[in-house]
Amino acid sequence: MDKKSIIGIVVIALLFAGFTYYSSREQKRYQQELAEWQAYQDSVAAASAPAVPAADAPENREPTAASEPAAAGTIREQRASLIGEALAEAAAAQAEEFTVENDVMTVRFSTRGGQIKGVALKKYTKHGPRRERYEQVELFDPASARFSLGFYVKNGANNVPVNTADYTFAAEPVRTTAEGAQSVVMRLPVSEGAWLEYEYLIYNSAAPQRDYLVDFNVRLAGMAPEMANQSSIGIQWSNASFQNERGFKNENMYTTVAYRFPGESSIEELGMSDGSKSKNVTTAVNWVAFKQQFFSSVFIAPENVSYADMSFSTAQPGSGYVKDFAAQMAVPYNAQTEGYDFAFYFGPNKYSVLRKVEVDGERLSLERLIPLGWGIFGWINRWCVIPVFDFLRNYIGSFGVIILILAVLIRLIISPLTYKSYVSMAKMRLIKPQVDELNKKYPKQEDAMKRQQATMELYKKAGINPMGGCIPMLIQMPILIAMFRFFPASIELRGQSFLWADDLSAYDSVLELPFSIPFYGDHVSLFALLMCLSTFAYSYYNYQQTASSQPQMAGMKFMMVYMMPLMLLFWFNDYASGLCYYYLLSNLLTIGQTLVIRRMVDDGKIQAIMAANAAKKSNGKKSKFQQRYEELLRQQEAAQQHARRK
Repeated sequence: MDKKSIIGIVVIALLFAGFTYYSSREQKRYQQELAEWQAYQDSVAAASAPAVPAADAPENREPTAASEPAAAGTIREQRASLIGEALAEAAAAQAEEFTVENDVMTVRFSTRGGQIKGVALKKYTKHGPRRERYEQVELFDPASARFSLGFYVKNGANNVPVNTADYTFAAEPVRTTAEGAQSVVMRLPVSEGAWLEYEYLIYNSAAPQRDYLVDFNVRLAGMAPEMANQSSIGIQWSNASFQNERGFKNENMYTTVAYRFPGESSIEELGMSDGSKSKNVTTAVNWVAFKQQFFSSVFIAPENVSYADMSFSTAQPGSGYVKDFAAQMAVPYNAQTEGYDFAFYFGPNKYSVLRKVEVDGERLSLERLIPLGWGIFGWINRWCVIPVFDFLRNYIGSFGVIILILAVLIRLIISPLTYKSYVSMAKMRLIKPQVDELNKKYPKQEDAMKRQQATMELYKKAGINPMGGCIPMLIQMPILIAMFRFFPASIELRGQSFLWADDLSAYDSVLELPFSIPFYGDHVSLFALLMCLSTFAYSYYNYQQTASSQPQMAGMKFMMVYMMPLMLLFWFNDYASGLCYYYLLSNLLTIGQTLVIRRMVDDGKIQAIMAANAAKKSNGKKSKFQQRYEELLRQQEAAQQHARRK
């Protein structure tokens, strides 16, 4: 490499190191501030009455007795005087837990808060510490699960804040509805003749898009006279997600909070990152999802929530958790409100399932939870890769073989581009002696424009497009990027073994290192290593073919042949082994395809074609583009000569 290239690489490396250091310091500062803020909030909550999450305070609210000196009598009597007899009894009642299941999941309920405390998916197992897979995937930690409504009720002259998580509901026996759903009904009595009712409906209809969906209907029975003056009811939802995959780094990268605006076909996310992040959306939101790499918990509000204040914080690697999620929302309320119809989705991020999920006949665009890429990359995955992949799965049991067939099909589709690329490079190689003669004819720097003009004229007569070797490669890039997004997000590969890889959705490890290498990790992924070696072989072969015909390529040898494969090795060591396996196959097939084309293409015939093109175009009329280009070159040359005379 020349001196300028070395200086450029050093500058880029220094900038990258500086940015990494600065980002790390800012992230630590942000986490410290967030921890201090959270500690302050916890201290305030512990010293006051039960808080009402995200609910409007009533306009005529009086000071609650929670801040007044304790009156005489028992705690039970004090509580009854504060919140009423019915709520006092519900606050003191013992909670019970029970489960309801269908063919795809087991849902754990608690009467404390009338909420769902846990969901286990029957058809999926988590990755254990010793690579075993026997425990069912649990979407979140029951100890951290919290879902509550917050509102105010009247109690004499006082307005009492009610947070449903602080009270025990009365559960009715589970019954089966006429539609075949299991109905779980729990009630929270507020006063005589007034209660809050939750009804959960769990179906078993042999349709995954329905069976992973839990209807959640809220009824305010006789509550209007008891409710204080308020315009909204708050919703608080939070939980901590377990680590279910082998690699914390890769799973964490795809774990975030996502949400959808009403009527939109796209979704928004808080971002896939470490540390903590939050966002307050002040407009209507249709659903909020706590999204993991392969599974999601989604709260759906068909009539939309008024706003959503969402956040997550990242757990420490090795803790068994990935992220802590939280969302505070609100729904409009007035005296005529009798209830709300919500729903939850607890299930896999599987494209064929999510795209069919509907509530009240409206598609929710939940398939956008799968990060298939934006624009053309997403189109390739949705309309080409996924249909072919699903078709092959119906006939082939080995996913390694399916990936091989997919790679072969893609190489066959783009083989015309590969052929044109090789022919273009062959033409450049054959015409190089004539280009060298032009360089000798115009050796001076002030003749650069004449040299370039003569070279372009030579290319035109020979029928050569100087970019002919690059354009086909650029056209292939969307496919490579689409594959980069598809394999890490494909739940179909999860738990599927091939050769030495026991899970194509995670990295394959053939050697565990007793230490961790920065940016690389503490293991050796054989598929990633082989992929990088094949990249080196292809880059070296391609450089040998192009360097002789394009002298400017010589300065890029270090970056293309050596630096790029090394960077890929560090980058892909933690990535899905299925993705590394596909790139390995793609490189090997490209090399083989190039060798076959080289045997098929006769340099003598190409030379004859270029001679024929030159003879045909020597007396031909110049195109308008060529005339404009040559005129531009003449103007540039004249400007340079004028500048030199000065």
